Amino acid sequence: MYSTLTLWRSIKLTFQDLARRKQSSHYRALTKSSKPISMEDLKPRTPNSAPLTPIGFLERAATIYGDSPSIIYGHTTYTWSETHHRCLQLASSLSSSGIQRGHVVSVISPNTPPMYELHFAVPMAGAILNTINTRLDARTISTLLSHSESKLVFVHQAYCALISDALALFPLETNPPSLVLIDDDAAAAEESLSSSVSIRIDFVDSYEEMIQKGDSKFQWIRPISEWDPIVLNYTSGTTSSPKGVVHCHRGVFIAAFDSLLEWGVPKNSVYLWTLPMFHINGWSFSWGIAAVGGTNVCIRKFDAALIFSLIRRHHVTHMCAAPVVLNMLTNSLDNRSLDRPVKILTGGAPPPAAVLFRIESLGFDVTHGYGLTETAGMVICCSWKTEWNRLPATEQARLKARQGVRTAAVAAVDVVDLETGKSVKQDGVSIGEIVVSGGSIMVGYWKDREATAKSMTDEGWFLTGDVGVMHPDGYLEIKDRSKDVIISGGENLSSVEVESVLYTNPSVNEAAVVARPDEFWGETPCAFVSLREGLTRKPTEEEIIKYCRGKLPRFMVPKTVVFMAELPKTSTGKIKKYVLKEIAMSIGSKSSRL
Repeated sequence: MYSTLTLWRSIKLTFQDLARRKQSSHYRALTKSSKPISMEDLKPRTPNSAPLTPIGFLERAATIYGDSPSIIYGHTTYTWSETHHRCLQLASSLSSSGIQRGHVVSVISPNTPPMYELHFAVPMAGAILNTINTRLDARTISTLLSHSESKLVFVHQAYCALISDALALFPLETNPPSLVLIDDDAAAAEESLSSSVSIRIDFVDSYEEMIQKGDSKFQWIRPISEWDPIVLNYTSGTTSSPKGVVHCHRGVFIAAFDSLLEWGVPKNSVYLWTLPMFHINGWSFSWGIAAVGGTNVCIRKFDAALIFSLIRRHHVTHMCAAPVVLNMLTNSLDNRSLDRPVKILTGGAPPPAAVLFRIESLGFDVTHGYGLTETAGMVICCSWKTEWNRLPATEQARLKARQGVRTAAVAAVDVVDLETGKSVKQDGVSIGEIVVSGGSIMVGYWKDREATAKSMTDEGWFLTGDVGVMHPDGYLEIKDRSKDVIISGGENLSSVEVESVLYTNPSVNEAAVVARPDEFWGETPCAFVSLREGLTRKPTEEEIIKYCRGKLPRFMVPKTVVFMAELPKTSTGKIKKYVLKEIAMSIGSKSSRL
């Protein structure tokens, strides 16, 4: 009775207060209008136009998942609350050191806690994050640091000598960036990393010292506009001429959310970092995992035995990997069937159906996505249909090898004729260039207006440079990079199709096909192959050619096979076809007869 009476009095007082407010001049001024509000009057205002940014994911994670593990690295574990405080402290130190809005801050590191934290801390200071490919040589790194005008470089101790060599190549009139050392006790215990000691005097600070000096209550610097740049990523260099790709806060926010939705990543997932974070910022999952309060399990380099061990120890639920990594996992001696399914998102190169079949037989659930450095991550996905589960496993693998359809946040995707610019027929045969339109497309190429203009059309398309077909069911499939199409006797030949057949050969570990000059046909397919370990008998060139002849049209069969111990690859697992093309050219023209 007492509680009911108290509640009634509270409601009565609330209505009395509301009546008094309605009598006030301030309220009358707010509600007075000379004419009814029309739709034209309803425009963007400050409350509904806050810039979209993925940095807010970390604040939210600290509130909801504060005591849950955020990062696991060896014997070190952080919670989301700790990660939030560490990023604020580092952002505070960056600001105190003179880093300002719009400055570029670089990092060269494997997948470690600092590498993850810098994805939040650098933008929190208003700066632009530039992650450096660890497999680049000193000359290329020197060029990228100079081109990006980087003010500060965080250097993992394993790459001290590399960065020292890169800075030594700087022009005398150019001021090199300052260096901050990332110490790594776990790496030092496993490997001989003495290079950091010899050039320690070049460092202005250490990573952990900067965190200790920072303010955990730092008010991070929010973007003025959601179009403000957040990252500068250089393309992986498969064409030997990397370009600086700039993404804004808005684009990365959209990419991260879109990938989480398409892949169906639930809260509290456990994500294993088999994908380098420097590769398109881990396809934007460096921010996305914070949005769902997941756990980031970090590893410095690919090790199949370690990957299988960590999957079982930490009950890993998700991981990303290029097709070459899937192939390595299937060939590992530790590839026992999994106790529970692990979801893998693969992309970066068309995965051969044979590799997909083998990896899924171990218990992995593979999703095939497509994206580029310029799209901040996945924009096309082979979204699975329930009825496909009734098909044979080999047919499922063939369907999954296709790139698929646009993700939910992408406005449009098409395959257009290279000459007319119109959509090709949905027949799975007619070839055209894949084009994309959506909010995660890059702002542009750093200091390169011409390349930016060439990559985007007046009709609203971003030109990917990938050649593909559209199937009758609306799913697209990449056939090649436009520059990798082989023209033999006037016929356009897809190197990807030939590679898919080569991967079905039980002796083949890796395969890549490029053009070799031919006096009669113009070009003919030249296959580069690495063989599986432990073969009792290695196949000959003629046997490989004969194998392909039984599965391909005659004009698509490789006329040359080159065996290599390992194919040259970028750090993201893409085969460096430009290197193989140079080798094929050096072999010389082949004389063919009808």
